[in-house]
Order: sequence, then structure tokens, then C-alpha cells
Amino acid sequence: MFGIPLETRMHMDKVIETEVKQKKKKQFLLIALGCIIALAIALFLFRRAFSTSLKRSAITTAVIEIGNIENTINASGEIRPEFEEVITSPVSASIQEIILDAGSKVAAGQSILKLDKTSIQVEYEKGKFQLESKQNDIRKLKLELDKSYFDLKSNNNIKQLRINSLTADVENSKRLFKAGGGTREDVEKAELNLKVAQLEKEQLENEIRSKQQTMEVEIRESQIAAAIQQNELKELMRKVQLASIQSTRGGVVTWVNKNIGATIREGEALARIADLGSFKVTGSISDAQLSHLRNGMPAIILINDTEVRGTVTNIYPAVENGIATFDIQLNERNNKLLRPNLKVEVFLVTATGSNVMRVANGPAFSGLESQDIFIIQDGKAERRKVQIGMSNFEYVQLKDNVKAGDVVITSDMSEYKHAKEITINN
Repeated sequence: MFGIPLETRMHMDKVIETEVKQKKKKQFLLIALGCIIALAIALFLFRRAFSTSLKRSAITTAVIEIGNIENTINASGEIRPEFEEVITSPVSASIQEIILDAGSKVAAGQSILKLDKTSIQVEYEKGKFQLESKQNDIRKLKLELDKSYFDLKSNNNIKQLRINSLTADVENSKRLFKAGGGTREDVEKAELNLKVAQLEKEQLENEIRSKQQTMEVEIRESQIAAAIQQNELKELMRKVQLASIQSTRGGVVTWVNKNIGATIREGEALARIADLGSFKVTGSISDAQLSHLRNGMPAIILINDTEVRGTVTNIYPAVENGIATFDIQLNERNNKLLRPNLKVEVFLVTATGSNVMRVANGPAFSGLESQDIFIIQDGKAERRKVQIGMSNFEYVQLKDNVKAGDVVITSDMSEYKHAKEITINN
């Protein structure tokens, strides 16, 4: 520094001073610009809050009226046939042929698809031979019973003849003994022989009865086994006939298993037949709303802006992934708007009100119990706080601070939440 000439030092000081001044000037300009921007924003918000204007064409309005209202909760639904039959496979077999595809009309008794009947037919033929074998066994038992019974009966007759002969011998021995031509021993011997013959006959008769009962039991057992086999054979025959899968009622095929050649287990679904003459709605609702759901409650189904009414008839106990399901029976089950698998909006009626102030529902209503709305009067829209009552997709109940005939802005006004009054320009 001490080696720099004075003139040079003075020049350097001037340069530094100039740069500092320029820097301060820039900072001042930036601060001033920021203040101007902030003032402009504040002025804009101030004007927005107290002197906002809006074109009439940019909003939607509705007139408050006196009328009835239904309070509803939202759900979703799907149109389904009221009567739908699931046809299952009567046997374990493979799919051989598809006769009717999904969407085809079907009459009662008409075939939908065919199964391969080879294995069940083999089983049926085997059952026929087994039944014939059991029936032959019954015939053999009956022949044996008849023969045994005939032999025993013949022996019993022979025993009777011998008894008759021995009875005569006893009488003769007694007469000879009285006449002095015989002895006491002869009489006793004849009586003993008669008694032995009588016991032998009694034993033979018991044997006949026992043999007959035994043979009857054996025949009955064989008959029962044959009857069981015959019932099994009838069931096999029924399954053979059912292998040509047929509809039990008229309707429309809504689904059919088209995996030709695939092995199907007994009881597995093969096709679904629906009667498209009447429909129901299967609804879904969050389990958080399940406490409001009950059998018998009215329901409104919205199809292309058309209302179809019904009643909740069945609530399924299972809740899956937080969703509960229920069925709605429709008042017009054959309404022309109803189509299978059509997704619809469902509104469940939880309460009703009569002669209340109501206005058309719209984006302006947030679902809160208390909120601000805008009432149009003399070219101005005035903010008012009102209490909200019941509501549905059509109407909202307004409890206070308004009167019938007031015009309410129903479009979304969240952009003007700070405005106290809005000028409405035509």
C-alpha cells in the first residue's frame, strides 16, 4: 500500500465507492419491486374479497322450495338375473362338444354341451352284470329253499306214517296184554317206540321251521343287495342320460365352460342359465356404512338418469376386503332398462322428511352439517351460513337462514371462499 502512488490510490477508492453505491441501488430496487408486487397481490385479494364479480353464465343456480326429501347413503350395484341356474357335471368326464355358446337362447330340455360318456357307460354295463349275478343268486337260494323244504316235508310225512304205524302197534300190544296173549314189556316197548318217533317228528318240524327262516333271511339279504345294486344302476343310467347337459328351464346361456377335452370333476360348474324376464340388483357398500344397512329399507337405483326403486331383501354375512354385499328386489323386475351385469349407482334411503326447505344438489354442497352458500338477490350473491339437513343425489335440505324462493348458487364456489359478496354480471 505504501508503495502505491497517491493518485492511483485515490482512483481505486473512487472505483470501490462507485461499486458499493451501485450494489445498494440494486438492493433498493429489488426491495421496492417486492413491495410493489406484495401490494398488488394484497390489493387483488382485497378487491377479490370485497368487490368480486362473476358472470351469470359461469354458474348454476336453483330455487329453494318446500317439498319432501329422502336421506340416502351411496352404494354401488350390478344388475343380475333374479333366477340363475348353475348346471354342474353329474359325472367325472371330459367335455366332448359345445352345442350352445354364451348369449344363446335355450329352451327347457335343450342340450347345451356333451360330455364323454365312455367311462360311465363302462361302469353302467359292469353294474348290469353285477345285478344279474345277484338276481341269479336269489333264484338259486329260492330253488335250494324249495328243495330243502320239499325234502323235509317228505321226511315229515314219512315220520307221520311211522307214528301212525307205531300207534297201531301200541293199541295191538294193549289188546293182546288184556287178552293174556302179550306181556307188559311188549306194551312198554311199543309205547317207547311211538314216543321216539313223535320226538323225531317234532325235531324234524323244528328243523323245517329253522331252515325256512334261515333261507328267507338269506333271500331277503340278497334281495336288499340286489335292490341297492339296482338303485346304483338307475343312478348310473341317470348320469349317462345327463351327460348330454340340458337346461331344465328356458332362458339365456350366460356362461359355458368351453374347454373341450378338459377333465371335469363331478359337481363342477359347466354352464349358467339365466331367466332374463326378471332382474335383481346385487349391491356393495363399505363396511363402515354397514350399521345403516338393514333388510326392508328402500333403495333407489339410478340407470341413465332414470330411477328404479326397490327394497333390500338379503344382506350377506361375509365381508370381503372391507366390502359388504346385499340384494335388492326391484319393484319393476322387468324394466326395459335392466341389462345383466350392468353397473349402476345405488342410493339407500335411511330417513325421509316432509314439507322441508330443499334445493337441488350440486358441487356447492360439501356434505358438512354447517357451511356457507351464496344467495343471489338484486344482482348480488351474498354469503350465508346455513345448517344442512338430509340430502340425496337430487336434493339438499336447508334448515335455516334462507326461505322458499331464494336463489342458491349450486356450482362450486370454493374459489370465492373469502368473498363476502359477489357482483353477478349478465
